Amino acid sequence: MSVDYQKEGKIAIFTVNRPQALNSMDMQTVRQLHDAMVDFRDDPDLWVGIVTGAGDKAFSGGADMKDTFGFYREHLSAPWAVPAIPMRGLDIWKPLIAAINGHAIGGGLELALACDLRIVSENARLGSPEVNIGVIAFWGGTQRLPRMIPRCLAAEILLMGKLIDAQEAYRMGLVNKVVPQDKVMSTAKEWAEILLQKGPLALRATKEAMIRGTSMPLEQGLELENSLNYQIFKTEDFEEGVAAYLAKRKPNFKAK
Repeated sequence: MSVDYQKEGKIAIFTVNRPQALNSMDMQTVRQLHDAMVDFRDDPDLWVGIVTGAGDKAFSGGADMKDTFGFYREHLSAPWAVPAIPMRGLDIWKPLIAAINGHAIGGGLELALACDLRIVSENARLGSPEVNIGVIAFWGGTQRLPRMIPRCLAAEILLMGKLIDAQEAYRMGLVNKVVPQDKVMSTAKEWAEILLQKGPLALRATKEAMIRGTSMPLEQGLELENSLNYQIFKTEDFEEGVAAYLAKRKPNFKAK
């Protein structure tokens, strides 16, 4: 399997498993990533996901140039033939943590950008060098990166094909935390456990409001926020959260 999909309690772990190719993503990997992510999205017992890469060199080196680029060329008139993935076409409102255990280049960076929280190893490098071979970052890089960091810094990465180190990525606000390589997964799991203590439906609504609201005028974003909040008010988890707060105990959320 080129994507190792594991379930640990309420946590799903996705590992791009092609270390011999720096975890680059061929079409088999893309399809398996799609299948695993859909299962995660639809499984009521899974609340948080962690995405990482196999080995100690790369999170992902991006799209497999020969296989994936060839597939895209053959399907220029049939874009629906490309499986929906978190980078493009697949909405997942459950929180995703990127455990960036090594270089995140091209599509690898775009996979990390499609996650909500990013923990990166101190030896990693990140970048979007697609322009060096005459293409653009087509898995969301041109859209997500300028929304996450200042436009001039995004342009430096996207237009110049520049690679940055982990500390520079942290200073830009592109990643949340830099840790030693052997602490990447343990830190990601610690963060996942923190998320599991929160209201799962509230986390999903918050993520949806943040992502969808970014492309809306403020008034529409506020309407979206209000609509999602009223949906939360109708849930068992909301009643449990309020009751637990008043009783000064930990809530027992059920994602219902």
